[in-house]
Amino acid sequence: MSGELSLNINIKEPRWDQGTFMGRAQHFFMVTDPRNVLLSSETLEEARVIVQDYRAGVVKPGLTEDELWRAKYVYDSAFHPDTGEKMFVIGRMSAQVPMNMSITGCMLTFYRTTPAVVFWQWVNQSFNAVVNYTNRSGDAPMTVNQLGAAYVSATTGAVVTALGLKSLASRLPPIVSRFVPFAAVAAANCINIPFMRQRELKYGIPVTDENDNRLGESASAAKQAIVQVVVSRIGMAVPAMAIPPVIMNALEKRAFMKVSRITSTKYPSLSFVFSLVFATPLCCALFPQKSSMSVSSLEPDLQERIRQISPHTTTVYFNKGL
Repeated sequence: MSGELSLNINIKEPRWDQGTFMGRAQHFFMVTDPRNVLLSSETLEEARVIVQDYRAGVVKPGLTEDELWRAKYVYDSAFHPDTGEKMFVIGRMSAQVPMNMSITGCMLTFYRTTPAVVFWQWVNQSFNAVVNYTNRSGDAPMTVNQLGAAYVSATTGAVVTALGLKSLASRLPPIVSRFVPFAAVAAANCINIPFMRQRELKYGIPVTDENDNRLGESASAAKQAIVQVVVSRIGMAVPAMAIPPVIMNALEKRAFMKVSRITSTKYPSLSFVFSLVFATPLCCALFPQKSSMSVSSLEPDLQERIRQISPHTTTVYFNKGL
């Protein structure tokens, strides 16, 4: 061991208590910080070395505890928790705010014509597919064919759903039609995420005991993980896509808003930018990333295996993904 910093700091777990919503929110504000997208490869590599060396019992000389935690969160923002691989930059959760800000703005602006709906839904679902694959749970690789099939299924299903809602909206009042982008995004998340993570549903995701000892793979855990992620993703869209339509409908009735097209779009734009900054980490915090379920809820064969190799284990843990 070298250096003066204690080796008793558990950087395998978040800095804040994940048993509370506020603790999870603090954690995800760090992980989803948009500024992390701007970090250079050299900075990311330096953080990776600090974290991996510390876990191996080697402390960089002069390293402080705050610097260690900063390196841990830089590492977490760019490297997959199960595989340790560097994640594709636009698939990282730190890219959610700038990417969603751009895509959501376009979806809210260009939602009236069918070609526009198709194009921006395709762009949005392609982005979501990248995010869903990048933040999947487990360490099993997907083949190119599996990934391609999942992408086509996810994006096609989402776009078709959006078109169906678009045709329905034409027969609804204007205020209701403004919610089409949100309804389409919510429905698409219910399609895109399971398709992009279908391998988990088929083969399961790793489950461990409280000491991180791997006990097997569970499809039941994968189902719970995916449901939690779907709920979180829909929640992220609520402030940005469900609130601005109400604001826009009210503002457009004002005379001064009718005069100025720039003013009529400025307030809602600022509204969803502001909401995205907070909605992303707060909705990620709805459920612990290290989720859990009772052994009795697992598949019968896995229950039997756990009883044989770890008879005292009553709860298993798994990475739900983001």
